[in-house]
Amino acid sequence: MSTNEQLRTALSKVIDPELRKSITELNMVPHASVEGNTARVTVLLTIAGCPMRSTIEADVRAAALSVPGISQVDLELGVMSPEQRKELRDSLAGRRTPFSDPNSLTRVIAVASGKGGVGKSSITANLATAMAADGLKVGLIDADVYGFSIPALMGTRQNPTRVDEMILPPVAHGVKVISIGMFLDSNQPVIWRGPMLHRALEQFLSDVYFGDLDVLLLDLPPGTGDIAISVSQLLPNSQLLVVTTPQSTATQVAERAGTISLQTQQKVIGVVENMSYLQLPDGTRMEIFGSGGGQVLSDSLGEQLGYPVPLLGQLPLEESLREGSDAGVPVVLSDPDAEVSRRLRQISRTLVHRPRGLAGRSLPLNV
Repeated sequence: MSTNEQLRTALSKVIDPELRKSITELNMVPHASVEGNTARVTVLLTIAGCPMRSTIEADVRAAALSVPGISQVDLELGVMSPEQRKELRDSLAGRRTPFSDPNSLTRVIAVASGKGGVGKSSITANLATAMAADGLKVGLIDADVYGFSIPALMGTRQNPTRVDEMILPPVAHGVKVISIGMFLDSNQPVIWRGPMLHRALEQFLSDVYFGDLDVLLLDLPPGTGDIAISVSQLLPNSQLLVVTTPQSTATQVAERAGTISLQTQQKVIGVVENMSYLQLPDGTRMEIFGSGGGQVLSDSLGEQLGYPVPLLGQLPLEESLREGSDAGVPVVLSDPDAEVSRRLRQISRTLVHRPRGLAGRSLPLNV
């Protein structure tokens, strides 16, 4: 293999941080050659103000210097022309996973709760991060438009990048994340009516380039309002995961979030009980919000829906969960040995234990 070919091979391993594809596959490297001990490389960024410019530059230099015999890199960073951006956009759009397609291999899980304050968003962020840490390709949509919190929980302050009409979501802890909060100034409130909420979710699903995902998680707003209905319409194959606390009142309200599936035809895949107990230094447990609510909800939903709705886990009250959320580093990463982290990882693996594949799918074959 010639040195030029070795250089091309090395550059093919450089991944665009936003598109999560090789820069050579994306046709971002119009020129790469070796002259003596110097690699001369041209890289075309998608837009002039590409937020990942420094990352791409560092990765390209490192890849070039990894080739034997190269000790210097002459790197020129340019910008794609409108025609090149259109070609890029068209090539990506042609490979987008149609999440609403019945034959899509992406698992779509909407995390719901009957009321606010039960830790639904924190659980969603941790499940997404745990799945990504296990090697899955994960997307996360903050569908709680009024009470968006996913950007803070995931520790991302980067704005989405626009490539003409296509939006590239920021990547946090290996998860592609999109939220209405990324498009607002500071902590500006969202004052929208139902149709605008539906349109925002629709744009997240159609204009945001997630690529081929194993799992798409949605953090729903509490209750059974507009967004919950829109999700069932736009993502008819989505499944519901219901979060509650042990408190009987919270369980009764959470039941409504699950039984909405009787009208939307979604499947409820499980219940997660949060804030189940506080582990005291002497080893005893203090059940601050009561006990048994998650199992009661699981049994009730199973009876009403006509199929088992398992209690997937009971999460303890732990300070590290709150600390990780405040710091923007989910607890499964910030304190992986904590009991709550172990249980979150177990729930994550239970949810995605089904491998992606074509089993049970109809194939477009003509006999």
